[in-house]
Amino acid sequence: MAFSLKGRVAWVTGSTTGLGKAMALELGKAGAKVAINYNNNQARAEASFAEFKRAGCSGILVRGNAIDVEQVNAMYAQISRELGPVDILIPNATPEQPQKPIEEYDWAFYQSMLDFFVKSPYLLTRACLPHMKKQKWGRIINIGSEVFIRGVGNFSAYVAAKGAQAGWTRSMANELAPFGITVNLIAPGWIPVERHENDPQEQKDAYLKLIPVGHWGKPADVGAAAVYLASEEAGFVTGQSLAVNGGMTVS
Repeated sequence: MAFSLKGRVAWVTGSTTGLGKAMALELGKAGAKVAINYNNNQARAEASFAEFKRAGCSGILVRGNAIDVEQVNAMYAQISRELGPVDILIPNATPEQPQKPIEEYDWAFYQSMLDFFVKSPYLLTRACLPHMKKQKWGRIINIGSEVFIRGVGNFSAYVAAKGAQAGWTRSMANELAPFGITVNLIAPGWIPVERHENDPQEQKDAYLKLIPVGHWGKPADVGAAAVYLASEEAGFVTGQSLAVNGGMTVS
């Protein structure tokens, strides 16, 4: 099987909806045992996990806040007990991302963006590193965004945090390469998921016209990218940002 993840344990935070859900499912289909994480809405999480199991995938559902150090460590301990130590880490949990002029943001909101996109990967990586370093193998896959490359306006807090995340990815790739651990970033474009159900249709139509390939991306496209970067075949790929956006950032 190409890109087989059999025998690996993966942890995807924020993985009961949206792109996180798709990545968890594709990792599971590739043979990984997956820790599916949520922090709110237990009923939705249980329904999502049941769907994951119906697809023939193996894993557990874990509840915890990915920006709280004690909860991160508790989740890692639970995953290690029930599935084994984590080999593949995908920090994906994200808050709402309203677009506003800078005058309408406050620093607390900026801080919340940094908490999710810098603090959370830091805490999660710290929890997973002892095992990864010991076995001389690991995969850390951050989830960035095309907004950093495109410099999207009225989005400064999110764009700034995603830029910081991209820099952190590159630094960690160099630091961890001697241990057989790769660190990469997937930068999706606008791929409609549950959070976009109420977005104005005119915004969707305008974005679609800009996509060079001429059609919307699917959550499974991001899932496929995650499987590749988590695989043995991607062992010589690190410190990279893989845009999954139909060519939106080619120029």
